[in-house]
Amino acid sequence: MIFSNRVSAMQASPVRKLVPYATAAKKDGVKVYHLNIGQPDIKTPEGFMKAVREFDEDVLAYADSVGSDELIDAMIDYYKTYDMEFSKDQLLITNGGSEALLFTLMALCSAGDNVLIPEPFYTNYNGFATCVDVKINPVTTTAENGFHLPSKEEILKCIDDKTRAILISNPGNPTGAIYTLEEMQMLAEIAIEKDLWIVADEVYREFVYDGLKYTSFGNLKNVEDRVIIVDSVSKRYSACGARIGSLACKNEEFIAQVLKLCQGRLCVPTLEMVGAAELYKTPKSYLEEVNKEYCKRRDTLYEEIMKIPGVVCEKPTGAFYVVVKLPVENAEDFVIFMLKEFRHNGATTMATPAENFYGTPGLGKDEVRLAYILNCDDLKAAAQCMKLGLEAYKAAGHK
Repeated sequence: MIFSNRVSAMQASPVRKLVPYATAAKKDGVKVYHLNIGQPDIKTPEGFMKAVREFDEDVLAYADSVGSDELIDAMIDYYKTYDMEFSKDQLLITNGGSEALLFTLMALCSAGDNVLIPEPFYTNYNGFATCVDVKINPVTTTAENGFHLPSKEEILKCIDDKTRAILISNPGNPTGAIYTLEEMQMLAEIAIEKDLWIVADEVYREFVYDGLKYTSFGNLKNVEDRVIIVDSVSKRYSACGARIGSLACKNEEFIAQVLKLCQGRLCVPTLEMVGAAELYKTPKSYLEEVNKEYCKRRDTLYEEIMKIPGVVCEKPTGAFYVVVKLPVENAEDFVIFMLKEFRHNGATTMATPAENFYGTPGLGKDEVRLAYILNCDDLKAAAQCMKLGLEAYKAAGHK
C-alpha cells in the first residue's frame, strides 16, 4: 500500500520512540528513572477535578469553536497579570499547544515556505512543519553559549524569500534558555524589517529562575500586530492530560483565519475547558511554590551531572529541561544501552537523544535532553546511574 510523502517524511517522536525499550526493562522488574519526557509529578490544582465532578448538564453538548466564554474570560484575567491586554476576539482555545502550533503553521505558510527556528528546538516543531509541507530553517545555538542567539547579521543570513515567521520557545524546550530583552528586541527588529510573524511558544512562562526578569513577546508594543502567543495549561498547572492550549494574537485577521480551522475540528472538549477555567483561577502561591521546587530540582540535577567526567552543560535558567553534551559519539546508542543492558541497584535511567531537536544534519548526535521532573532523591539516583552507565558503556568498547 502507498502512503503520502508527507507522512513518510515525518519523523517519529524522539521523546517516545524509545519507550518500548523502557517498557521491556520494566517488565523485567527494572526501575526506570524517566528523565526523557516533560511529565511533571507536581499535583494538579484541586480546582480542575472539583469543577469536572460538579459539572451537571443533561447533555454533554458541542462547545463553541473558539472555546468557552468562562475559560477565555479566565485567560484574559491571567494575561493581565503579565501586563497583556487581550479581548475575547483575540483568543482561541485549542486542543493543547500542539494544535495551536499546527494551526498557526497552516495559517501562515504555504507548501515550500519555511519558518526560522533557533536550534535545538522542540522536536515536534519539525513534525508539525513536515506534515503541512513547511520547512524548518534552523539558526544554530550552542551549549557553550548557554543556547543564546547569534548576532543579528548571522540570523539575517538564514532568512530567504520563503521565510514566513520566526518560531521560538521562551523559556526554551529543550535548552532551558531564557532570551534577554535585547535578544527579543533584535528578533522584533528582524520581523519588522523582513515582514515576518513572531510565533512565541511561552508555555513555560512561570518557570524562570535565579531572579531573572521574564518578558513576554506580548509585551513588545512595536510588534504586537505580528506576535502570536502559543500557550497551554499542561506544564504550568501540571495538567498535561487535559490537552488545553490556546492562541493569543492582536492581529484579528490571523484569528479569523485560524477560526476556520477551529470550526473544521468543531470544538475543544467541554469538560476539559470546565476544569481549565478553574486552573486559571489558581492562587499565585501555587505557581510560586512550583517554581521553587523546580529550581531546587534543577540545582540538584545540574550538580550531579557536572560530576560526570567529560560532559558539557550550561546551567539552564528556565523551563525544566537541560541539554547535556556527553563524552560519546552516539547518544541514542548510549540511551538504548542504558535501557537494554545497564542496571545499578535494579535501576536505570532513560534520557532523550537530542539529535532530532536539531534541523542541521549531524548536530546533537552526542547530546541528550534531560527533564528534571522527578523528586531530588530520584534525580540524584538517576544521575548516578548515568555516570556509572557511561563508565560501563566505555568499558564495553563503545565510543
